[in-house]
Order: sequence, then structure tokens, then C-alpha cells
Amino acid sequence: MSQFFLALDLLGVAVFAISGAMVASRKQMDIFGFAVMAAVTGIGGGTLRDLVLGRSASWIESPYYLGTCLAAAVLVYFTAHVVQRRYVIVLWADAIGISAYAVMGAELALRAGANELVAVCLGVMSATFGGLIRDVISDETPLILRKEVYATCTAAGAGLFVLLVSLGLALGLAALAGFVASLLLRGLGIARGLSLPTYRSRPGRDYSDGR
Repeated sequence: MSQFFLALDLLGVAVFAISGAMVASRKQMDIFGFAVMAAVTGIGGGTLRDLVLGRSASWIESPYYLGTCLAAAVLVYFTAHVVQRRYVIVLWADAIGISAYAVMGAELALRAGANELVAVCLGVMSATFGGLIRDVISDETPLILRKEVYATCTAAGAGLFVLLVSLGLALGLAALAGFVASLLLRGLGIARGLSLPTYRSRPGRDYSDGR
């Protein structure tokens, strides 16, 4: 893994871990709870990505991943009380995390020989799974189920990255473009409530007349 993509991977881990630890602070957990929430959020999506690709989980091969999660847990445990709007921090940290992991998941899938569609799907999967675990464990409504765009952002970021790579753009520039695109879309979702059209129920047909 190049230094650039290693940095991108660790960025995703770090901000996801911070978002998990922030949720732990809102739930008033102890330091062990902070560590668990930071770890499952920080490396949950990456672990699923690695398992699907048939490779060893990154956090098993390198101490940087768990170390980053634990450092985030300790940092937030001792500083969360000074943050006035912790949920906003969770939202933006999560936004950065999903954007980084969308690109990282797609890049690893392409490197493993997956086709473009599978690469995009793995980007979405690795970006959203850690946050889903965090929200389920903490009994929060998962961000992926909220009205604002979420998984759509990761699909757009991963899709743009895969498209640019297929067109021959340098990996680093393609990754940066995918990351920025995903983050901008999610930022609009957070700040402006950008969302996809939702299903509208319609009156059901009355079959009582036998027709």
C-alpha cells in the first residue's frame, strides 16, 4: 500500500474512531466503552472490506489501526466535556470517515482484481458499516437510515474514483477527487438537508367488488 493510501486509510480510521468515542461520551460510558466504540467504528468497515476481499484485516497486520482507535478514545474521554455540540462533531467526523473509506474500499477492490461495479459496492460497504455498528450498539437511529444523503455520497465518491482511474488519471488525483466529491455531498446533506426523493404512499385498491 502506498504512503498516500495508507494515510487515507488511517484518516478514515481516526475520524471514525473519534465519532465513535463522541457517541460514547454522549452515552456517558466508561473508558472501556470509549475504546470499544472507537474501535468498532474505526475498523469495522475496513474489517468487512478485507474479509470480503479475502485478505487479512489491516488492523491485525499493523499496530497503527488499533493504536489510532485507542488514542482517539483516550483523547475524547478527557476532552469531550469541552465540546458543546458533540453530535455535530459526530456528523462531520463521520462525513470525513465515509468519504475516505469509500475511496479506500474501491481502490483495494480494484487492486484485488474486482470489476468496477463491485469496487463501487465495496467502497460503499466499507464506508458505511463501521458507522452502522456504532449507531446500533449505542441505540441511535443509524445515519444511513436518516433522510439526508449518506450512502449516496459514498457511492458517488467511489464511483467517481473508479471512473477517473478507468480513464487513466493518476491514482492520487482520482482518490482526492472521489474524497472531495463524497465529502461535499455529505456536507450539503448535513448543512442543507439535501436528500433523495422519498417514497410516497398511495391509496390501496379496493378489491371488495371482486374485480
